[in-house]
Amino acid sequence: MHPLAARTQLLLFPAPHPTIPNHRACLLATPVPPSTLLRLLRTTATPPAGARSPPRAVSPTTTTVATDDGSTQSDSGANTSGSKWAEFAARVSGEWDGYGADFTVSGDPLELPANVVPEAFREWGVEVFDWQTQCPTLADPATPCALHYRLVRLLPTVGCEADAATVYTSHQRHASSASAFAYGGSSSSSYVAAWPKGPATVLEIEHCVVHPEIGDDEVVRRARIVQTVALASKAPGAVLRGVKVFSEQWYGPFRNGDQLGGCALREAAFAAGERLAKSEVVGSWESSQASAAKFSGTGKFAGLEPDEPRRTARDEAGLGVLTLLPKQLWSSFKVDEEAGEVVCEVGWVLGQGRALTSRCILSKDGDVKEIAAACESRVSEGT
Repeated sequence: MHPLAARTQLLLFPAPHPTIPNHRACLLATPVPPSTLLRLLRTTATPPAGARSPPRAVSPTTTTVATDDGSTQSDSGANTSGSKWAEFAARVSGEWDGYGADFTVSGDPLELPANVVPEAFREWGVEVFDWQTQCPTLADPATPCALHYRLVRLLPTVGCEADAATVYTSHQRHASSASAFAYGGSSSSSYVAAWPKGPATVLEIEHCVVHPEIGDDEVVRRARIVQTVALASKAPGAVLRGVKVFSEQWYGPFRNGDQLGGCALREAAFAAGERLAKSEVVGSWESSQASAAKFSGTGKFAGLEPDEPRRTARDEAGLGVLTLLPKQLWSSFKVDEEAGEVVCEVGWVLGQGRALTSRCILSKDGDVKEIAAACESRVSEGT
């Protein structure tokens, strides 16, 4: 059972994990303490000279600053709440499995490389867009910023040969290597991270958003939307290169992906599914619950704190580059020349005029200035 399964109160992005009968139940052994696993999995490479400073735990207040000598300052001078991080760590840790796909800026899914698609699919003329994925995640509740996950892509298989799925790629990420990381605190396992990618000036902005409701199947669902942003100081400035989407469910405590998904996976391939209609995004929205963290300097790590409710008018011009996606998801990318900012935003439409949104605001140089999340409701015309 997930450590917070007994909690029933739903907050901004609630994600209490109940006991979930599943194909892994018989395989779970006595878990290794998180701190031990993190020590075993943590990389020891020394960062190159001139590399960005890793995030350091600072007060999750409205403004946080990391100084050049490695110390941190904040408006209040208080430390990050250990209890908030501990709750977040308990909720985010575990085996998250599902499917993932890459999309163009216009929202078209990209086919998997031909060399990984079984011959049977090609003979039948079946296009394959989705990777079956695993994302085992572990956060140490005693050490803020000590979070690591491994993204595993499995080779496509035919029928129930999926029970013998083979790993195609496996990539690890540590929160300490992000240029900024903000988490949902005690109310959720949602987070936003900015990941430097490669030698070029490219950032991946990862929005992890957890569905606020647990259905009759007692399954906790989340979506991770990753925006790949190429930065440039000269015209045309920052450009959105593409969007990745991962649709995942929680399957049990952290086991470092020791059990491949197979036919018992509850998720299904989605990339070729119906895209969200633009009418579901445009219009006036008002946040009933909002949280934010504003930053300056480098080495940014914070919990999202309650923010003032806001009303947002989303029109086609204001949304910039709007990418409509399956699974009721959308991505927006806009360069605000006047403010000198790049606004990366995503949303998950829940139905009945409700949506979850996540926003990351960058400077033109790619420095994270603000991260925010909200639960929004559509405002009727004339209200």
